[in-house]
Amino acid sequence: MAVYYRARRSEPELVLPARPTPPETKVLSDLDDQRTLRYYETVIAFFRSRRGCSNRPGDPAKAIRAALAEALVYYYPIAGRLRETTAGGKLVVDCTAEGVVFVEADADVRLEEFGNPLLPPYPCVEELLCDAGDTRAVVAKPLVFMQVTRLKCGGFVIGFHMCHNIADGFGMVQFFRSVAELARGEAVPTILPVWKRDILTTRYNGLPNVLDYKSDDGVMQSTTHYPSLIRPWNAAAYKPLPNGGLDYKSDDVMLSTPVGDMIAQYFLFGPREVSTLQSHIRGYLATSAATSFELLTAIMWRCRTIALGYKPNQRVRLMITMNARGKWNQHTLIPRGYYGNAHFSPIVETSVDELCNQPLAHTVELVRKTKLSVTKECMKSMVDTIACTRQWPPPTMDRIYEVSDTKWIATNATRFGWAELVGGGIPLAGDLTSKLGSDHMRCKNENGEYSTIVSMLLPKPAMEMFRNEMSVWLNKHDEKNFVILSSL
Repeated sequence: MAVYYRARRSEPELVLPARPTPPETKVLSDLDDQRTLRYYETVIAFFRSRRGCSNRPGDPAKAIRAALAEALVYYYPIAGRLRETTAGGKLVVDCTAEGVVFVEADADVRLEEFGNPLLPPYPCVEELLCDAGDTRAVVAKPLVFMQVTRLKCGGFVIGFHMCHNIADGFGMVQFFRSVAELARGEAVPTILPVWKRDILTTRYNGLPNVLDYKSDDGVMQSTTHYPSLIRPWNAAAYKPLPNGGLDYKSDDVMLSTPVGDMIAQYFLFGPREVSTLQSHIRGYLATSAATSFELLTAIMWRCRTIALGYKPNQRVRLMITMNARGKWNQHTLIPRGYYGNAHFSPIVETSVDELCNQPLAHTVELVRKTKLSVTKECMKSMVDTIACTRQWPPPTMDRIYEVSDTKWIATNATRFGWAELVGGGIPLAGDLTSKLGSDHMRCKNENGEYSTIVSMLLPKPAMEMFRNEMSVWLNKHDEKNFVILSSL
């Protein structure tokens, strides 16, 4: 049964740091300063209140507001404003302590009415978010817009927009985890913030030498049997377009189709679905231990490519957004507490014919090799490339599919003590990033099993083809078993 409700919102207010903070200007890293990150990421989190807790506040919204003010003492740049410098339009943060936007709200709906299991798309999600204006405009605006919505059952929902230039997904979670810790009575956050944006800023003043990490032919070959190319980054090949590429015309249907003519859907993969997909690669020694991320990314990429109708001789690309704080990165250590953008995006390129006609195990190997291609030299090259072009991915790269693994958010989620996180994720907003890619989010299915839900945005005719392709791989005749429709 559909749920419809309206949130009763208070007037937006600016929450300032609880105590005086340094009035200074901080420079963003080259990764932070990407033009493609000039937008507000949107996140929704649903919480169930734990009754009987001795420190449970009478009003969760007011408790979170007070904790937010305290957290801004430690994360004081977030209370400032972005400014473009006159030299090249590079972004800096003026730490003005002007504050972030906060809205209290109430909704006459209970937590269980959002669905069981609690999965996107969430009904009337716009009622759980305050107005951030143009989410592609970030200069001279508050860097966070946060709404706390109280529910009839005593639970609540936190919905926020946060400027991507100031923090990546990991940094956003770190900040709001600090808010939760302070709201539950901690004296200080368990992880203190670290700025140090210089560690991901190029020190080379001229054009970077981006070929010093490649093989003699300028690319990295996967294997002689699978002649796909893994291209970590090559600044010489990617030139910025006028106006930052915003008016770029492309024959790629994903870039030429208006968002209004597209549809967003979510695909749920529980243990049974993953096991079915694993059966398609059994017998291939190299892929016998494929992770669920590698497997799901491979199958989504293949089905998406077929659905979009690309020609067999055209080149398609997969870009994987990887958190540099991961265990894989032992060569460029990111300090604990760093909340700036620290994600790197290796790209694999292959032909449509090779991608769709080789065994699924081959595609899984491509995904795996792409992840493993990130080295210290590759990371440095990407930073240098972005410093020159200030945009990534380069706008001239058509037929690209971006994938982000955000399942770790659930395991690193905020903990209020007097409330528990029961669901949430990234609503598909249809901006530049989400239009080209998918987010892998952790959830529980109707059987209470930990599962992965993957978002997908496609032109409406392509979505039907995509569903049909997925049904074949999953041996399903009833699409409702694994598709959750959105309202787009």
